[in-house]
Amino acid sequence: MPSLDSLKCRRSLEVAGKTYHYYSLPDAAAQLGDISRLPTSLKVLLENLLRWEDDVTVRSDDLRSLVSWLQTRSSDQEIQYRPARVLMQDFTGVPAVVDLAAMRDAVARAGGDPQKINPLSPVDLVIDHSVMVDRFGSDQAFEQNVEIEMQRNGERYEFLRWGQQAFDNFSVVPPGTGICHQVNLEYLGQVVWTREENGETVAYPDTLVGTDSHTTMINGLGVLGWGVGGIEAEAAMLGQPVSMLIPEVIGFRLSGKLNEGVTATDLVLTVTQMLRKHGVVGKFVEFYGPGLDHLPLADRATIGNMAPEYGATCGFFPVDQITIDYLRLTGRNEERIALVEAYSKAQGMWRDSNSPDPVFTATLELDLAQVQPSVAGPKRPQDRVTLGDIGANFDLLLETGGRKQQADTSVEVKGENFHLKHGAVVIAAITSCTNTSNPNVLMAAGLVAKKAVERGLKRQPWVKSSLAPGSKVVTDYLERAGLTRYLDQLGFNLVGYGCTTCIGNSGPLPDAIGQAITDNDLIVSSVLSGNRNFEGRVHPLVKANWLASPPLVVAFALAGTTRINMDREPLGYDDQNQPVYLKDIWPSSAEIAEAVARIDGEMFRSRYADVFSGDEHWQKIPVSAGDTYQWNASSSYVQNPPYFEDIGQPPAPPADVENARVLAVFGDSITTDHISPAGNIKASSPAGLYLQSLGVAPEDFNSYGSRRGNHEVMMRGTFANIRIKNEMLGGEEGGNTLYQPSGEKLSIYDAAMRYQAEDVPLVVIAGKEYGTGSSRDWAAKGTNLLGVKAVIAESFERIHRSNLIGMGVLALQFVGEQTRQSLGLNGTEKLSIRGLGADIKPRQLLTVDVERQDGSRDSFQVLSRIDTLNEVQYFKAGGILHYVLRQLIGS
Repeated sequence: MPSLDSLKCRRSLEVAGKTYHYYSLPDAAAQLGDISRLPTSLKVLLENLLRWEDDVTVRSDDLRSLVSWLQTRSSDQEIQYRPARVLMQDFTGVPAVVDLAAMRDAVARAGGDPQKINPLSPVDLVIDHSVMVDRFGSDQAFEQNVEIEMQRNGERYEFLRWGQQAFDNFSVVPPGTGICHQVNLEYLGQVVWTREENGETVAYPDTLVGTDSHTTMINGLGVLGWGVGGIEAEAAMLGQPVSMLIPEVIGFRLSGKLNEGVTATDLVLTVTQMLRKHGVVGKFVEFYGPGLDHLPLADRATIGNMAPEYGATCGFFPVDQITIDYLRLTGRNEERIALVEAYSKAQGMWRDSNSPDPVFTATLELDLAQVQPSVAGPKRPQDRVTLGDIGANFDLLLETGGRKQQADTSVEVKGENFHLKHGAVVIAAITSCTNTSNPNVLMAAGLVAKKAVERGLKRQPWVKSSLAPGSKVVTDYLERAGLTRYLDQLGFNLVGYGCTTCIGNSGPLPDAIGQAITDNDLIVSSVLSGNRNFEGRVHPLVKANWLASPPLVVAFALAGTTRINMDREPLGYDDQNQPVYLKDIWPSSAEIAEAVARIDGEMFRSRYADVFSGDEHWQKIPVSAGDTYQWNASSSYVQNPPYFEDIGQPPAPPADVENARVLAVFGDSITTDHISPAGNIKASSPAGLYLQSLGVAPEDFNSYGSRRGNHEVMMRGTFANIRIKNEMLGGEEGGNTLYQPSGEKLSIYDAAMRYQAEDVPLVVIAGKEYGTGSSRDWAAKGTNLLGVKAVIAESFERIHRSNLIGMGVLALQFVGEQTRQSLGLNGTEKLSIRGLGADIKPRQLLTVDVERQDGSRDSFQVLSRIDTLNEVQYFKAGGILHYVLRQLIGS
């Protein structure tokens, strides 16, 4: 819809003989006030409001509030933001398409046109989360894993192929192509987007939301994007604006340049630690300063990728000459490259050495020369450890676990000629979007492998090693540099193009190794070049997980242990029994640069020329036709969810929650992995028992992530992470609880179903940073389907808070210094939440009445984290999708 353009700032721009129309920020500033020092990320938001001004969702006051931000450096102004497009991966994309298909059914039942349910913005879904490392360490591993992937996921892929032909504006990048964020960086992202409007070509910033938290990677390219839950993404693609408060923007000044031997991974782990310590949840981070002149685009993307790990909404880099060079390197159209430069300069969004420093809410600074080689772990990405200290850090882990006396215990592995100890590296994976988009660190890994092979070193036999690039271009450039064969010789053979280990798809460990770990309760390690190392995520038997650069992953595979100081201790011994140290096989910056120089734009153009077609496996999948999906009642992967069954009835007005029971009490940093795991399904868990009841054998369970199209599996998997600790059970691990008032120990799912049968509402109580991690809508959907009416926590991570509201679950925050401990809440209480009604407002105080086990009563106040007026409307409707669907049916 054309803007009202109350400021009359629509202009035209001539680029390479073509005319583009745009909404001029300098012309708007002439009337609103100087914006030259407004952070570039906020300039993108301002342009968005100019272009969508309609005096209903976007008013002139909204425009002025962004300019006045320069004085206040923060704002409580709510704005309605409309991203240009939506990005999905398959774990979150399948349930989103399931929801769209269910909404079409609901519209059809209501007598409407199912075609009303159709993306209004372009949507790209990249299948990258499904491939597992079942086979490794051989030339056949890739083909074998592809074969297994297609067999496992046939039902899901058939459903996605239906969606590809049923929905407009919806494209699917088939499996075996790459990771969504790398495909986005190398191909989908345009920096400046265009569309035809009344015969004119309108140019505007490329912006997006994605159903994966690492959507933020694209900010390295100067494209504003962040992760949202699948629920919000569905609403966005159905035409709903993203409701948000104008954010605080933290400036991160970079100076100097990285020293010899220091990688982008070391840098991002340092940045993550600094920003987590500062506190940037719900805020934008924007990078600036002279250090950007020495920071390649791929390194910027690595930093942008890990915004969820440092807690920010995004980590943004402005467009500059390095952006232009990267667009050209990756084979982008020259006409588009010319437009990006001309548009960015015309809008005051171009960065160079003469640009004034923007004004920020607060600033941090890092001299790149101070960054040291690092890893992070053993269970949080912000817990950085300098490389030389990892051994001592692991020993401290043993000590705090009461295992110091067992530190050097050597365990026999049945049928093998080696022993295992605590700290053994059993998984070494070059994987994930974070680093596999970065040619510098991948070439470095190949060069480390080359030098190691030339010195006669071998991977230790207990290490499961894998290489899972983020795009096929990586395979091409490693091959052109002559490095593939060395990686293969060390067992880093290609296993697939996808997230693999970082998403929990590490596949099984060899039986004998798994048995040795289990029988002796060993604390063993994984080392991966990923962004997530939360408990229970990588592999259920691996308790210590370390994030590291790709070349360090290779080094740890050679050493076979994390109980090592690589600064002083050898990785192994050569054929002459001489020690070989890390410094002996570490490549110089010049060697890496020489390898990277072999990459050219033709590699990218050829690989992405036919990106949506897929291989013969994909093309052979049968596709059902029709506007509505023909649900298969026997499918264990895709089922029609129950959310919209009562959509024909008016929603019940919000009402107080009476006499709720506590389903669980959790501590700090409960992640969305804890709430809704993505990895292995335990055979004895409620989800495992359900699948077995359908005749699915445990070896065919696949993963929770792959079964997100089936609500029956996902309900049973909610709070089922093997490492989650419910304080009602004294911190015992596993998804169990005490059913009240009897105190009987049950699985959380079974207890919830018993409470539902008795019409008893439920509450979850937690500590700080509830819902950190992936933008996982099932963490909110599952919570809703278990009958949880409210989560009361000390603080919430941004995306999960929004998802809870989007599913009609109250997010409530303890006030002031109050906590579950200070209030004496142990899970045996009955809780009633007062103050809910038709007149609810954003961020109001509510009262929680407590009836304790001994009959005593008291109360405390909580802050409702329904933050915006839009969220009030969504909550009243029962959730954001219900709100959208009722509007569509009504129209």
